[in-house]
Amino acid sequence: MDLNLQKVHGSENDFFILDETELERKLTAAEIQRLSETLCDRVTGILNGADGILLVQQAASLEALNKMRVINSDGSEASMCGNGLRTVARYLAEKEQKDNFLVETMHADLKVRKAPDLAKGVQSFQVEISPVSFQAETIPMKLGNRVTIINSLIPELSDSIRFSVVAVPNPHLVAFVDHETLMGTEQERIAKLVNTENPWFPDGINVSFVEVLDKDELFVRTYERGVGFTNACGTAMCASSLLHVLINDGNFFEAIRVKNPGGMVKVVVHQDPDGNYWMELIGNATVTHHIQTTVEEALAGNFLKSTIRETDEQQDYLHFLEKIGVAGHK
Repeated sequence: MDLNLQKVHGSENDFFILDETELERKLTAAEIQRLSETLCDRVTGILNGADGILLVQQAASLEALNKMRVINSDGSEASMCGNGLRTVARYLAEKEQKDNFLVETMHADLKVRKAPDLAKGVQSFQVEISPVSFQAETIPMKLGNRVTIINSLIPELSDSIRFSVVAVPNPHLVAFVDHETLMGTEQERIAKLVNTENPWFPDGINVSFVEVLDKDELFVRTYERGVGFTNACGTAMCASSLLHVLINDGNFFEAIRVKNPGGMVKVVVHQDPDGNYWMELIGNATVTHHIQTTVEEALAGNFLKSTIRETDEQQDYLHFLEKIGVAGHK
């Protein structure tokens, strides 16, 4: 069975887009698990692997154009991926010739639309990130009788770093730190602690350290559950921006520049009349390669007969990186 893939990235958070609606049949759960292992392996996978696979499927929702599922490189499924959603939005926009539509995700139908290019040759899309919850049961989190944690010490993790916990809807543990702490070893220690068997976050949790560069500018470094340290995590950047507004007197409804090891996005934090929060994530949706193979060869991890066509979009993106200067935080 023929298999056409796109290798894509949002802020160098990279994925393979696999459109199941173009296949002769649906993939089984075991096949999806196996494909995540063979395609995404950083050593043996095709094109140096990826952070995960983005599945495009028929939507159950009548309002959404299609459904997106996010399969991490270890085969686990994430409830959302903001960087990935931008690339799926571009894929569907080009396939269906639409600039503004809804995409079904695990917890909500999310608005996506074409945005102005970030730089020459760097296509950009704007996507909704919601719903937001601070409640322990949505994380899930088990820290005694603590129902929410915002800018507070968690002695089980650190006696000096203050954390906030929020689901957007992926769960995030976020700390605002100085540059030395950002570049140090504490983040990895804590991230591995809460993403192996532990009594506090039974399903694991994404861990972000955030440096405030200016009132409307952040740098976010994320250890993503199921992935490890990643060049960027869209929902983490949105969670960090929301907490910046709430904790550091940032501004609602104004764009916050968020740098990351893979680039830069903009996040606008909204609050509706009922007091609910949601974010808009604006950033690149870059296609680096088009790949033709077969399901059988991909399941076997045999890519010798695959046809790979490289685009020139990555060069434009690298020029963009040079202009915004993110190298000092890698």
